[in-house]
Amino acid sequence: MTVVAVVGDSISAGSPLWDPDPVVRARIPAPDERSQWQWWAAEADPTLEFRTSAVYGERTDEIARRLDLVLGGADVLVVQGGINDIVKGCSVDDAARNLEAMLERGRDAGLSLAVADVLPWSAGDARAAREIAYLNELIHAFDGVTQLPFHDTLAQAGFEWSDDGDHPPVAGHLLLGERAFRLGA
Repeated sequence: MTVVAVVGDSISAGSPLWDPDPVVRARIPAPDERSQWQWWAAEADPTLEFRTSAVYGERTDEIARRLDLVLGGADVLVVQGGINDIVKGCSVDDAARNLEAMLERGRDAGLSLAVADVLPWSAGDARAAREIAYLNELIHAFDGVTQLPFHDTLAQAGFEWSDDGDHPPVAGHLLLGERAFRLGA
């Protein structure tokens, strides 16, 4: 098995239909584990075992505090986050530094590395769109990591990529999981 450690926000948690935390999941009326891109990646490659720590609404500095929960025994680290920094008016440059610092911790632990860029946000405004584009430019400049182009995967999907304006539907998570699997996450 290849153990893939994932840290992120609600996108990696699988919101609004899934959450890795059983307490949170118990509050979801009809939980659907297919609403997590990791589920689809594991379907594509059953040798992948995902260890996910992802929390709805967290900024990159908060995500970084949970990194040690998933690192031990992992082979690969996937870092995902940044939209909540933008939503909450935090510095995009700081968000990029936080993401890069998490990747560096994974590198120091000897893991293969992947980073997801920030998804389009249909409920956002023009400022948010500019900041997403800028943060994605910074993410794409990270060296020595597999880039998971989640933004373009959904933007080019040809269907309504969000059920609630914030999160991908199951079909969107399927695309993200297939893309992550093909890129070796």
